[in-house]
Amino acid sequence: MGEQDAKLKLQPLIPALSKDLIMAAPSTSFVPYDDRDGWIWLDGKMVPWRDAKIHVLTHSLHYGSCVFEGERAYEGKVFRSNDHSKRLHKSAELVGYKCPVPVDELDRIKLEVMNKNGLEDCYIRAFSWRGSEMMGVSAQQASIRTCVAVWFWGNYFADKTKGIRVTMSDWRRPAPDTIPSAAKAAGLYMICTMSKHKAEAEGFSDALMLDYRGFVAELTGANVFLIRDGAIHTPTPDCFLNGLTRQTVIELARARGFEVIERHITPDELSTFSECFITGSAAEVTPVAEMAGHHYKPGNITGTLADDYSLLVRNKITLEQVRAGSKVA
Repeated sequence: MGEQDAKLKLQPLIPALSKDLIMAAPSTSFVPYDDRDGWIWLDGKMVPWRDAKIHVLTHSLHYGSCVFEGERAYEGKVFRSNDHSKRLHKSAELVGYKCPVPVDELDRIKLEVMNKNGLEDCYIRAFSWRGSEMMGVSAQQASIRTCVAVWFWGNYFADKTKGIRVTMSDWRRPAPDTIPSAAKAAGLYMICTMSKHKAEAEGFSDALMLDYRGFVAELTGANVFLIRDGAIHTPTPDCFLNGLTRQTVIELARARGFEVIERHITPDELSTFSECFITGSAAEVTPVAEMAGHHYKPGNITGTLADDYSLLVRNKITLEQVRAGSKVA
């Protein structure tokens, strides 16, 4: 075999995908995340974006124990920043270590990084992980590192306004006695990435995951809500994250006077609902047009909650104002 024959030609992993479907770059102009201008806070220092690097033998890269938060800032204020920082600490504890940056300091750092990058409306990724001092399953002496990065991120889904199309995942959320299901840990997202990649390759935006019992659980990175006869139904988060956006939308719905029912939902029930939407820090409130072969039409409840959420995160309304004057007609 000649030298020329021995050279590998790299091919796109998913060549059929349009740029609009590549969630790592929701805009039509793909910009690699490792080759951008800006600044990242890394272990106590502001580092030029392209210099924020770690060693290839970083323990969490191999064993999945990085914990992270996905947050959004609106008009210079990080929505529920303190709650996100507290959850990052809780996730670290659940996977066996302590985040070295105090909660209040994390809140301050997020604003500092936003200011350094000149951003007021942006996505924020704060995360901690085990370092590269030890390799192998056990890494008792590995350092715990922390980073905060921010960047502009528009709509998570290219077809957000008209409603996304969702297929069914082949993978299920595991039982809570098999994984730390209340942790937002990198390793727990492996099946989410696998599910979303397959969904996108088939022309869908995302995938619905059932839980280990066969009940409706969540999408790969968002909680799900279903509407029937004016009542909002959402799965009980007993083996997946009780999202902060989920909690906020439930508060808004109840403030509006809508009935919210948290319960186990079977796949057979999906055809009985008229509206469906999902929630998440990245997804915000996104209507669903199709899920697992069932079709939905975004209606009054979905639209009202999407509008309320958009106003709330920008400090244009408060829950108290909603409770006081915006009951369901």
